[in-house]
Amino acid sequence: MAQYLVTGGAGFIGSHLAEELLRRGERVRVVDSLITGKRENLAHLPQVEFIEGDLAEPGVATRAMSGVDYVLHQAAIPSVPRSVEDPITSNRANVDATLNVLVAARDAKVKRLVYAGSSSAYGNAATLPKVETMVPAPLSPYALQKLVAEQYCEMFTRLYGLETVTTRYFNVFGPRQDPSSPYSGVISVFISALCQGRAPTIHGDGGQTRDFTYVANVVDGVLRACQAPSASGETINVATGGRISLNQLFEVIRDLVGADVAVKHGDVRAGDVRDSQADISKARRILNYEPIVSFEEGLKRTVAWYRASTLTVA
Repeated sequence: MAQYLVTGGAGFIGSHLAEELLRRGERVRVVDSLITGKRENLAHLPQVEFIEGDLAEPGVATRAMSGVDYVLHQAAIPSVPRSVEDPITSNRANVDATLNVLVAARDAKVKRLVYAGSSSAYGNAATLPKVETMVPAPLSPYALQKLVAEQYCEMFTRLYGLETVTTRYFNVFGPRQDPSSPYSGVISVFISALCQGRAPTIHGDGGQTRDFTYVANVVDGVLRACQAPSASGETINVATGGRISLNQLFEVIRDLVGADVAVKHGDVRAGDVRDSQADISKARRILNYEPIVSFEEGLKRTVAWYRASTLTVA
């Protein structure tokens, strides 16, 4: 039984990681500032040791790291629009906190740290699918911050011998993703609105495409990255390898929900990427990864969860 630290573990992805680790019989500690995370995401997991604190404060990272074997660093302010509006606050959460976590992990001699990277680092690369060897081209402060944190991870592996792996996420969705924030993932916003008979807004013409990835696939990829022998120092896409336009996504969800609502279109958001699709051949090779839940099945599970939950509040 190993001791895992899940930073941002009261958030959407972090709480799913904590849940799966406990199912596997591991010990789990969560540290979360509750700026975007919610205690109720862990209410069904009483075995979790919870520390409330801001990892941008070095002492919090040091305290959380005591006795830890593996770190799953999910803590962030994961929003392109918010980073455009307030780059200083997002930099503190996404870069300063990551550096503190890396220093604390190095000093505590943890076995491996897996960092939650972002496909936003690729920017508007014309070539699809996006492969890890592409030159990064971040379009927003958030994308740049996530890239800088990736590079810190790589440097800590080379310079200090701390094993790190970056798993780059592509538009993760699933149960417990909060639709109430203006920075929420588009799938949670669409489902919430359509379940209430409201028209959601697509920013731009809706032709932009994304590689939407059900959260169980990300959890599987991250936990594989903890153990894969040749993964240390690597950056690896964890996604499904497909893509769908936002207009098509709306139609699929509308059919699943059974709503009779037309979509609205708004202004393009600054810093948004036009098209995104992952090449997952490296994950297959190094992590023996394969998506375990299809996009269609993931959507069905997510719609069912939102219908049964109290989070369908605008």
